[in-house]
Parts: sequence; C-alpha cells; structure tokens
Amino acid sequence: MQFGVFSVSDITPDPRTGLAPTEAERLQAVLRIAEKTEEVGLDVFALGEHHNPPFMSSSPTTTLGYLAGRTERLQLSTATTLITTNDPVKIAEDYAMLQHVSGGRVDLTLGRGNTGPVYPWFGQDIRQGIPLAVENYALLRRLWDSDVVDWEGTFRTPLQGFTSTPRPLDGVAPFVWHGSIRSPEIAEQAAFYGDGFFHNHIFWPADHTRRMVDFYRRRFEHHGHGDADRAIVGLGGQVFMRKNSQDAVREFRPYFDNAPVYGHGPSLEDFTRETPLTVGSPQEVIDRTLGFREYVGDYQRQLFLIDHAGLPLKTVLEQLDLLGEEVVPVLRREFAARRPTHVPDAPTHESLVAARLAQEVTV
Repeated sequence: MQFGVFSVSDITPDPRTGLAPTEAERLQAVLRIAEKTEEVGLDVFALGEHHNPPFMSSSPTTTLGYLAGRTERLQLSTATTLITTNDPVKIAEDYAMLQHVSGGRVDLTLGRGNTGPVYPWFGQDIRQGIPLAVENYALLRRLWDSDVVDWEGTFRTPLQGFTSTPRPLDGVAPFVWHGSIRSPEIAEQAAFYGDGFFHNHIFWPADHTRRMVDFYRRRFEHHGHGDADRAIVGLGGQVFMRKNSQDAVREFRPYFDNAPVYGHGPSLEDFTRETPLTVGSPQEVIDRTLGFREYVGDYQRQLFLIDHAGLPLKTVLEQLDLLGEEVVPVLRREFAARRPTHVPDAPTHESLVAARLAQEVTV
C-alpha cells in the first residue's frame, strides 16, 4: 500500500499573524514538503491544479518535473489534472515527458475540478463537464496507446495522422486515477477502462464514500477487469497531530475556523465527527485511518492533506515527521496483515511494464 501527501496549494493567511505567504514562498514551501515526504519514508507526493486565487499551482507538471530531479524514489502524482479544460494532446505530451524525466515515477489523477469559472477561461462550457471528461479521456487513451491517431469528436478540432511525442516510456502509459467527490459518471469511467478511482474523502461522510467506492468496484467487475475487490482504490484524508490530542485540537482550531473551504461553517467537533478529518494524537490518526478499510475494503493508496489553511511550513514538516516516524509504519504493518493475498498493490511503472510483457508472451 502506498502512503503519501497531497497539496491543494492554497495561499491562506496564518490566523495567528494575519500574514499570508507570497506565491514564491508558498511554492518553495511545497517543494520542501515534497522533498521531506521522501525523506521521512513516504511513497507519494501529489499536487493539485488550479487557475484561480487563493491557489498557486497552475502548472503541476513544471513543479513535478523539478521534483523529479530532486528526488530518487518518490512517486510523483497530481491531486487533480483538469481533463475538462486541458487539451488531451497537451496532457498526453506533458505526462509522457514527465515519465521520461522521472524514470517512470509518475502517475496522474484526472478530475473536473471544483471551480466553475475555469471552464470559460479555457473556452469550455461547465454544462458540458461530464461529456468533456468522457470524450477528452477517450482521446487521451488513444494518443498514448496508438502511434498514429485519426480522430474526430465534439469538443476539439479533428486529428489526422497525429503522433503524440514523446511516446510513453517503455511503451506503457502513466497509470491514471480518476478523482471524484460526488460524480458516479467518473467512477463509471474509471471502471470502464480498468483504471484507478481516487475518492477525495475530505468533505463527505463515510457512507457517501462507501457508496461511491462500492459503485466503482461493482462496475470494475462488470466491465471484466477482475473481481470487485481487485479494483484499484485511493483515498484522501485530513489530519493534524500533536503528541497530546488536546494540544492538537487547541492548535488547529484557528486554522480550521478560517480555512478557505470550510471556515466559518461547521464547528471543528462537528466536522471531525461527520467527515474523515482527524485532529488528535498519532494513535487516533492510526485508528481512524485503519477504520477506512471497514467501509471501502482493502485499498491501494492513502494520501493525507496536511499543508492547507495557512499552516506554517515548520508545522507541516512536523506533521510529516509524525507521519513518517509514528503513523505510517504502523499503518503499513496493519493494512498488510489484514489484506488478502489476491488484492493487488498500487500500480507502478515497473509493474505495468511487467504486466505488458507477460501479456505479450501469452498472446
């Protein structure tokens, strides 16, 4: 099972000081967080894509390309790559290039995003969000899987005899997770292609997550990719830890109360009760995270959101130390002990290449 962190790259004032980092400071903080993620022994760093304040990550491929040269084993991913407003040709080229730069240490999470105005900014209609996601991904797969593509659709100009370059590393496309909070159509898309399904899992109650993942698993099996419990599932989650749970609650409360997404809304106590947000000791984070398995089954990737709401870099790095030293080692051991042997690991470039070679031998 893979463990890591994901960042949505918000620029939020620290409620203790009223000061917000500059874009440059926030970007440098994200780079340091990613490097620290590898240093403490975690597996994955994922970065979101946004094109509006208060976020700064408009070009995650640029950032991940830099991190590819600064890390050795870290899996580099995206928290969201906007399949609706990015040209599939550019996605195909950018992420194949990242494959080569990183030696295969890249995958991506496709999603529609949660910012309505981004659609007209990039010449699209938000009312066509689902059809855009479906058509654009179909083209993206063609571009990666076929050396020469003739294609015509609804939302972009046709392609004739087009070859996307560079070709995917070792002839194997990056693994794709389809990310969604609430859209069963996206879970269906993931199941149809036999891809991974990543549930954001930071806002909604457990029963909603359970229904979305269960739907994806059933459709994965329906489309002939294997038994439902072999489907590839990832979850998000939010944590804030201190050695003593009371200290964690006291320190995190002002950040929660002023967070750009849920600030000035429900109380911290209500939100932690109704969603997967865990604020407390490392043991409480361990217990809560192990509980996710009870309603989604055995899954392959767990990413934590730890750098949002104006938390200073020093505090975020302390959270990573706690994850690396006290939380993730226990989670690795406990999840492994409970997982049946037939449940697959999270796909990597090496495993995808091996699977392709094995398929070629049997054909």
